[in-house]
Amino acid sequence: MAEGNNQLSRFLGGSPVSVLLRLVILCIVVGVILAALGLDPAHLLESFRRLIETVFSLGFDTVERIWRYFLLGAVVVIPLWLISRLFRSGR
Repeated sequence: MAEGNNQLSRFLGGSPVSVLLRLVILCIVVGVILAALGLDPAHLLESFRRLIETVFSLGFDTVERIWRYFLLGAVVVIPLWLISRLFRSGR
């Protein structure tokens, strides 16, 4: 079982928790940059946004902004990260 964890850590590029934390932070940063360029993830996730819109309308404006930045950044970061991991695992 330890070998399975080692392979997972090798594939991810570190421990799963630290990789997840780095990806979340990177998604937010990229989301802020893309938002500054005028891009908006709302049209990508309209149905999901409508589902949770009532929660955000209760005064969670900061959470909504961070969520939008995260989603916008994730659209770029996650596919690039996955592609880089797939190419590195072939070596």
